[in-house]
Amino acid sequence: VQLVESGGALVQPGGSLRLSCAASGFAFNSYPMSWFRQGPGKEMEWVSSISSGGTMTYYRDSAKGRFTISRDNDQNTVYLQMNSLNFEDTARYYCSRGAARTLAAVQYMGEGTQVTVSS
Repeated sequence: VQLVESGGALVQPGGSLRLSCAASGFAFNSYPMSWFRQGPGKEMEWVSSISSGGTMTYYRDSAKGRFTISRDNDQNTVYLQMNSLNFEDTARYYCSRGAARTLAAVQYMGEGTQVTVSS
């Protein structure tokens, strides 16, 4: 199993980014996928999940209305569109296989991509 995140960058408050996670080594369309993040000095936290078929999506409260998770099962890729970014969104973002919302329950996770929100 390999998960490779990309798309992180330095962005101003109010800006947008789209993160991507390219998956390989497993039947991507059979698994839900999730995004986590870890901010400076903070614990890892679950951000969003999407069902295997992409029809069901879930978000932490602070992400609702600003973030959109999606997936392309033909490209084995999951995305996280992030709008209206604020300082509290600064974190390293990781994708994981599965729908687990706690780090202890995650079996596979990528190495992450850094998002920094700064003026």
